[in-house]
Amino acid sequence: MWKLTRRLQPRINSTRWLTRNFRSGEAGNATGLYGFDHLKTAKGFQRFVADAIERSGELVSYISGMPSSPEIIKAMDEISDTVCCVVDSAELCRQTHPDREFVEEANKAAIEMNDYLHHLNTNHTLYAAVKKAEQDSNLLTKEASRTAHHLRMDFERGGIHLDPEKLDKVNNLTTNIFQLCREFSENIADDPGHVDIFPASRIPRHLHHLLNPTYRSTSGGSRGSTRSAHKSKQKGFRINTDPRTLSSILQWTSDEEVRKMVYIQGNSVPHANHGVLEKLITARHELSQMMGCNSYADFMVEPNLAKSPKVVTSFLQELSKTVKPKADEEFIAIRDFKREKCGNPSAELEPWDETYYTSMMKSSVNDVDTAVVASYFPLPQCIEGLKVLVESLFGATFHTVPLAPGESWHPDVLKMSLHHPDEGDLGYLYLDLYSRKDKYPGCASFAIRGGRKISETEYQLPVLALVCNFSRARDSSVVKLNHSEVEVLFHEFGHALHSLLSRTDYQHFSGTRVALDLAEMPSNLFEYYAWDYRLLKRFARHHSTGETIPEKLVNSLQGARNMFAATEMQRQVFYALIDQMLFGEQPETARDVSHLVAELKRQHTSWNNVEGTHWHIRFSHLLNYGAGYYSYLYAKCFASTIWQSICEEDPLSLNTGTLLREKFFKHGGAKDPAELLTDLAGKEIISVHGEGIIPATTYLLNELRL
Repeated sequence: MWKLTRRLQPRINSTRWLTRNFRSGEAGNATGLYGFDHLKTAKGFQRFVADAIERSGELVSYISGMPSSPEIIKAMDEISDTVCCVVDSAELCRQTHPDREFVEEANKAAIEMNDYLHHLNTNHTLYAAVKKAEQDSNLLTKEASRTAHHLRMDFERGGIHLDPEKLDKVNNLTTNIFQLCREFSENIADDPGHVDIFPASRIPRHLHHLLNPTYRSTSGGSRGSTRSAHKSKQKGFRINTDPRTLSSILQWTSDEEVRKMVYIQGNSVPHANHGVLEKLITARHELSQMMGCNSYADFMVEPNLAKSPKVVTSFLQELSKTVKPKADEEFIAIRDFKREKCGNPSAELEPWDETYYTSMMKSSVNDVDTAVVASYFPLPQCIEGLKVLVESLFGATFHTVPLAPGESWHPDVLKMSLHHPDEGDLGYLYLDLYSRKDKYPGCASFAIRGGRKISETEYQLPVLALVCNFSRARDSSVVKLNHSEVEVLFHEFGHALHSLLSRTDYQHFSGTRVALDLAEMPSNLFEYYAWDYRLLKRFARHHSTGETIPEKLVNSLQGARNMFAATEMQRQVFYALIDQMLFGEQPETARDVSHLVAELKRQHTSWNNVEGTHWHIRFSHLLNYGAGYYSYLYAKCFASTIWQSICEEDPLSLNTGTLLREKFFKHGGAKDPAELLTDLAGKEIISVHGEGIIPATTYLLNELRL
């Protein structure tokens, strides 16, 4: 039942558990991490786990007595909430807390709760109770009936209906898959790869702060370490080829040999993940076979809108054919631009050239200077933009509230409340936006506690954290975002609003707990606001003069936005097809994964595959989105349709926001996903394809001029 807790949000339950262990962080009262009294110290995770297991045990005993079906569903949801509270809090702590003791205790808590989840998932008494409740659907509300159905399906997707021997194998496979996913991630973090470049002048000065100096003897002797340079030593830079640094080097470094070296190194590590990925593919396939499916892709896609990998693959291949002619044109344009710039009419375009030359082309054609653009987006003003957005759309305020002593995990963290004048507080959002050592490297929305109805007069408010990694420049105290970072901020805020605005009876369907191929729609929709001058002019101010961002500059940004839309679409289709192929039906004889990836790249993109590179071994989406990466493209199609048909004409009106909230956000996953989409945007947003549903592509393709 709770095998897939990471797609759930979080946490607490009965009023007794709620009031004893969680506070919303009253400013003067000391509390623990995230407002949980248990977490005043790292060791508090032990008590947090113990109390959650104790409370869940009480609820299991209660359900064993077979109370009424509504009470069964309420108690089951409370178990889920209690367990997810600990799991999600531990996950956020593991990824962001600077204190190693907290991280280590959170790791232990995650492992212990994962073991307990296995116990719950194999509890036949709970399974029988859920089946009873589902059969009594006439006694339940529509949402409770849907919850009962999904709980029963979740139990069965965990293998509880299998004989004991098979169930034991399923549990062992699940544990193995969990461990392999963790190993894959740890390998990426531990082995980012590196390249040493000499002399230092080959690297643009504005990138020096990202790199570590290194030295070698000018006479060609052995390379020195990163200690102070002697006069006979030549200074260079050690470039760690983690994704963020790699992207910066590829965009800004004019030296093609440097770009080639870092591209090849960055797309060839960590070598250990070749074996891990092979084992993961095998384990997931074996799991799916145990569950009666032809492939892991079948197992993962079936609960979603698409229903079948055949539907997904057909959708992706059709997109690939549609964008190929335009993508080929873009490739030729980039190649010709490179030949002009380097003065070599026969120069070939290589993958390490793409970011460098497309950035240059966007700037030259549209007169876009990224440094100038960033000067209008100091981070505090961007947060003001989020405030303007929620006030305009939803009539709500998004304001800073004091953190209680012990509630925060770092001095940079802010706590925000989403407050409606008629409804009161709607939920809380922690902002942890600055990069720092050993922090989660990307941008994401982390659940802490999900919303749910406790009684007729009390609602448990959602709490979550928005985590980003925006860098402070060494020569400035002001953090300025480039426009792609602004877009990322609005993307993640879309996820946050999905949770903050949902008002489901059960936390099982709170916020983002929807079908996988619908989950990214709100985040993609809110990216559009990062491009709309009607919003930008209300918050984008020059960090030193206070000047409003010029409309001409925004128009230039918009002109550059879709210059290489077909190339980007091709890339996303390629990624999604790899995901489907790796976890689809397996051949009888072993296959070479790197060869498969290279062949798919040849078929579905305009770019060469560089011999010896294996970028898929650090494609972490294969873990959390195994066989589900296509959902990003589904979301882009849905979002484009909704933006153009509902939002674009008057994107900041209360009418637009009310429609979004009432027809979509407030329902979370409590309604059928196809029904949610058609209620909001009409029947034309989807179409039936075989046994599943695909999004209409017309709006997106027109938007991208494809």
